[in-house]
Amino acid sequence: MRVLRLAAGIAIIIQGIAAKQALFVIMGVMLTAMAVFNAGCCGSGGCATIPGKKSGSTKETTYEEVV
Repeated sequence: MRVLRLAAGIAIIIQGIAAKQALFVIMGVMLTAMAVFNAGCCGSGGCATIPGKKSGSTKETTYEEVV
């Protein structure tokens, strides 16, 4: 995935320079930096799942009737 991201970033940088579009160059630099530093959009551990509930810590739920 890093190689694909790196290749796409370099291709976007080249196309941005050829088309004289600064926005494409910036996007390409960001994509290339993500590949070089092995970072993602979520940051380090940002895409982790929520830790499960502790077993044995159940709480009784009470309901109130609304009329």
